Amino acid sequence: MTAAVKVLTFTRSLTFWPVRALINVRHLDRYGRGRDILRDFSVSCKVCGKQRGSPKKKELSEKKLTRYFVDHRRVKLEAGSGGDGACSFHSEPRKEWGGPDGGNGGNGGDIIIKVDRQVKSLSHVSASYRGQNGESGRSKNCYGRNASPTYLSVPVGTVVKELGRILADLALHGQEYVAVHGGGGGKGNRFFLSNENRAPMMATPGEKGEERVLQLELRTMAHAGLVGFPNAGKSSLLRAISNAKPAVAAYPFTTLNPHIGIIKYRDHEQLAVADIPGLIRGAHLNRGLGISFLRHIERCRFLLFVLDMSSPSPWEQLQHLQYELDQYEPGLSQRPRVIVANKMDLTGTQENLEALRGHVSQRVIPVSALTGNNTEELILHLRELYDGHLESNAESGEKLLRW
Repeated sequence: MTAAVKVLTFTRSLTFWPVRALINVRHLDRYGRGRDILRDFSVSCKVCGKQRGSPKKKELSEKKLTRYFVDHRRVKLEAGSGGDGACSFHSEPRKEWGGPDGGNGGNGGDIIIKVDRQVKSLSHVSASYRGQNGESGRSKNCYGRNASPTYLSVPVGTVVKELGRILADLALHGQEYVAVHGGGGGKGNRFFLSNENRAPMMATPGEKGEERVLQLELRTMAHAGLVGFPNAGKSSLLRAISNAKPAVAAYPFTTLNPHIGIIKYRDHEQLAVADIPGLIRGAHLNRGLGISFLRHIERCRFLLFVLDMSSPSPWEQLQHLQYELDQYEPGLSQRPRVIVANKMDLTGTQENLEALRGHVSQRVIPVSALTGNNTEELILHLRELYDGHLESNAESGEKLLRW
C-alpha cells in the first residue's frame, strides 16, 4: 500500500512558533483505488522545540549516596512449609480393591545466606523473606516436589547474629549458612499401609517451616585500616598507594562509608587497605556514628594511624585515636601498626615530625599523599607487616585472608 501526502494549510509561521498543518494522505490499495484521509499534526521550530538527546544524570549528593550503603540489617526469615500428604485409593475397572495410593508431600524450601564477593552492601536485603512451600502429594503414589531453597546474597565479612549471639561469621566467597530449615512434607495414606490396616484413611499435613529474626552485620575485611581524624588525608593516601578512587575534598567527613583499595606487588601478591571514615572524640560512645566505623576497624589485621602534620600537636591526635580504639575493644590499638605522618608537603611540618618522633617509640613514616613523596617506603613496610601476618597464621593453622 502506498500513500501520497499533500500539505493543505499552515496556521503559524515556521520561524518562531510551533506549526500546525493539515495533511491530506491518500492511501492506495493494490487495485489502484484510493481514499483521502485528513490528519492533523504539529511540528516545532528549532527555537521552540525541545532539545533531544541523552539527558545528563543528576549527580547524587554524598548524603544520598550513603543511603545505598548499609552495614546492618534486621531481617525476618520464614522457611517454606511442607506439602500435605494425599489420601486416595486406586480406582481401575474390574479392580475393586485397589488399595491406598496417596503420595507424600514435598519438603519446604530452606533459606540460605550465601556470600557473594560482587555484593558490597546490605542495602538490597529486604526486611523479610519467605521460602517456597512444597507441593502436596497426589494419587497414584505421586510424591509432591520439594521446594527450591531461597538464597540471600551478602557481602564478604557478614556476621549473622541472633539476640546478640554470633551464629556465623561469613568470611569466604561462596560460604553458605542455612538460616532456617523448611518444613517436612506430610505423609500420604499409602505410608500407613500395614498388615493390620489394609485401608488407611489418614494423611498428615506438612510441617511448618522455621521462623527466625536475625541481625546481619557487615564488617569490612581488609589487611590494613587507615585510622585518623576527619580531613587527615586518608582518602588521598589511599588513592596514592592503591587502585581505589574515593572522593577527596577540602572539608571534613568527605568519606561517609569505607572504601577498600588493593595494592598489587610484583610477585602478584595483593594487599587490601580500607579507608575508614574519620573518627571524632567520643566515638566509642557512638558519637558521629562512631560504633559503626569502629566495627570496621575491628576486622583489620594491622592499623595505619594517619596524622595531620600541619596541626600544632600531632602526637595528641595519636593518643586520642588509641584511646577511642581501646575504649571500644581493649587492646585494639596494640595490633601491628605504623604511624603515617601525612601532609609533609606543607610548611612547618618538619619540626612537628621531629617532635612526634620524640613522643612515640613506634616507627613513623613521613609521606605526602598529595605529591606521592615517600609512599614507596609505606608500601614496602605494609608488605613486611603482611608477610608477618601470613607467617603467624601459618603457624597457628588459621585460614589466610586472600584477595
